[in-house]
Amino acid sequence: MRFVAIGDSFTEGVGDVLPDGRERGWADIAAQGWADAAGHPIQYANLAIRGKLAWPIVEQQLEPALALRPTHLSFNGGGNDMLRPRADPEHIADAFSRVLRRCDEEGVTMILLSGANPSGQLPMGSLVQRRGDLLSEAVLRRIEDRPDVIRALNWPDRELSKPPYWSEDRLHMNAAGHHRVAARVLHALGFEPPEAWWAPLDRPGLGPSGLAYYREFVGPWVRRRVTRTSSGDGRTAKYPTWIECTPA
Repeated sequence: MRFVAIGDSFTEGVGDVLPDGRERGWADIAAQGWADAAGHPIQYANLAIRGKLAWPIVEQQLEPALALRPTHLSFNGGGNDMLRPRADPEHIADAFSRVLRRCDEEGVTMILLSGANPSGQLPMGSLVQRRGDLLSEAVLRRIEDRPDVIRALNWPDRELSKPPYWSEDRLHMNAAGHHRVAARVLHALGFEPPEAWWAPLDRPGLGPSGLAYYREFVGPWVRRRVTRTSSGDGRTAKYPTWIECTPA
């Protein structure tokens, strides 16, 4: 099996920080879990870069990912688009159609993920909720006649939207959240993930609140929008070529 992941911070693994400072994330966890459950090595690559909008993910990551000749390709996008003023769910969903078409052409199995729902903790959360619901509906319409697409749908997961699964910025999942997503991916692939992956071992607080939250997290995000910069500027893919995950 050769599994490549494309996407934004959700797939890069932002929020799941290891003791040495490296960011892991659901795709890393799922790849190792897949090897463990299957009992044989999995080749794994991850081209995701934080801050990317849905169509730039497709334009910049899809063809390099397919050039690796994977058996499985995972795609998620649209989280950053939903935070922009003129987000168009139908246009974003068209990116998913493009990925599926290219996977079909190359004989690759697509793993479709919807992002986790952060709206309960975010300023203007009701807007994010509404846009996320519309995007989810638009994407599902495009694959309703495709039972062969592997689906790991996180947006409807109410448990995953609760505070214990989110990092201090309230926008990215913490280690517990990434493990729960990895559990859903493994389950969709036909394996039984470790039970502990489904729920957090502890219940961390949300971190800064009030003005401190806006100063630490919202302010920098607004500055990037004003200056038309991205948190992913200058970053390269975490695993642009295959690494091997061997059974533990």
